[in-house]
Amino acid sequence: MIEIADLYKSFDAKPVLEGLSLTIRKGETLVIIGRSGCGKSVLLKLIMGLLKSDSGRIVVNGQDVSMLSDEQLNKLRTRIGMLFQGGALFDSMTVGDNVGFSLIEHSDLPAPRIRQIVREKLRMVGLAGIEHLDPSQLSGGMKKRVALARAICQDPEIMFYDEPTTGLDPIMAEAINELIVNLNTTLKVTSIVVTHDMHSAYKVGNRIAMLFEGKIIGLGTPDEIKHSKDPIVQQFIHGSARGPITERAERRFLIDKEAGHE
Repeated sequence: MIEIADLYKSFDAKPVLEGLSLTIRKGETLVIIGRSGCGKSVLLKLIMGLLKSDSGRIVVNGQDVSMLSDEQLNKLRTRIGMLFQGGALFDSMTVGDNVGFSLIEHSDLPAPRIRQIVREKLRMVGLAGIEHLDPSQLSGGMKKRVALARAICQDPEIMFYDEPTTGLDPIMAEAINELIVNLNTTLKVTSIVVTHDMHSAYKVGNRIAMLFEGKIIGLGTPDEIKHSKDPIVQQFIHGSARGPITERAERRFLIDKEAGHE
């Protein structure tokens, strides 16, 4: 479904992705793990064409993203559902209008049909009958589920989840994990989940890829990642304070500091 080859991206001469290559299979849920700021969310934006890479190729279902016109990119994005980290609901709109926003803006469906779809999607995330409420009346977990209902409103072929359990208590985080698994089965979508929550990664992923220093350094099933021989992968998945990740970061800091003095 998605093929990424030798992808590079920098910001202000600071490299973020350095030759990243990855293939996402049709119908799977691929989890991408890695430290904060390592480029996980940047990768999603590159796939959607919201950012342009410095070099490399991204092919989505046979289409080279870099070769698409603005109109073609917009059409591609209608096939991708996105659950943003903070939910990104519009405070000035009701829950119903938030969920149906993409249909209102990008379809010719009559209002009664849109309302029917909104009710159906809210029911799928366990929030039937709340379309009249405002986002300010919802808990954090409810907002996340409303945002998920909005993401699936156009029956996407691909789903992106950016830190779906961040800011949630363990019970609500587990509810979101189960929703991701159930929706993947029900909708038969191809999913990419960006997270640093290892419990979530093991729960929802068919495969897990670790992004480190701009490249994928580990890729496999949850069980293969758990038993990886790579000390970098092991430090991350166990959350150890000491190890090669920390040592490399400290060395990089000292090098940058010395370069600054010069």
